[in-house]
Amino acid sequence: MANSRFTTHAELFDLSGKYALVTGGTKGIGMMIARGLLQAGARIVVSSRNADACAQAQHELSEFGTVHAYPADLSKHDECRRLADHVTADFQRLDILVNNAGAMWREPLETFPDEAWDAVIDLNLKSPFWLVQSLLPALRAAGTADDPARIINIGSIAAIHVAQSPNYSYASSKAALHQLTRVLARELGPQHVTVNAVAPGPFPSQMMASTLEVVGDTIAATAPLRRLGRDDDMAGVAVFLASRAASYLTGAIIPVDGGIATTASGTP
Repeated sequence: MANSRFTTHAELFDLSGKYALVTGGTKGIGMMIARGLLQAGARIVVSSRNADACAQAQHELSEFGTVHAYPADLSKHDECRRLADHVTADFQRLDILVNNAGAMWREPLETFPDEAWDAVIDLNLKSPFWLVQSLLPALRAAGTADDPARIINIGSIAAIHVAQSPNYSYASSKAALHQLTRVLARELGPQHVTVNAVAPGPFPSQMMASTLEVVGDTIAATAPLRRLGRDDDMAGVAVFLASRAASYLTGAIIPVDGGIATTASGTP
């Protein structure tokens, strides 16, 4: 039977001793999450396709805790397996998997190319599935009934409402990732692994840079909370989902968007 004693506030969100992988953790939302997990006490691995970005992120994040970085092109199945082997080489368990690496392609309907589907679906949808496959033994080894291992998928509010920009493959891939989250949650719950998704709204990141440069002020003004996302907003939800505070939560899609996609009241 699970331990029913009251947990202190410090214990509730403490990740000391936990081991985490954050894909796409060298910039943007991934780095926000990596920093939050480190500050909560976890040891982490971050990945990116770019070796220089990995080295730079490891340097910047090291002030917060123990971090390693491995370059990997996760749009390829064999690269997902290679990264999984790196992550589990020293430890045969993984407490937290954050599937954050992703790609977006904006182009009008008339000219939207086949490659915009292949590139985006491979990284946004297939990659999280491949990593779960490869890392499932390590996640099972880490999880218990009282404190399950955690899979956190990074979806998007583009999968909840229809965005203004023509991002056909991106929105579709994130909607599929939300459903994959629910499917995996049902299957892996009995194996002491929870699976949840975060659906971010507009946060400062390389992916959103061009959009926010043009309409960032307008987006902030029409959000019910009248601002864009901040680093701590994303770090906070990631720490919550990875901690004992969320040990009874699985199959959830959590919008972190200032209310943009979840209310109809966001008009100035």
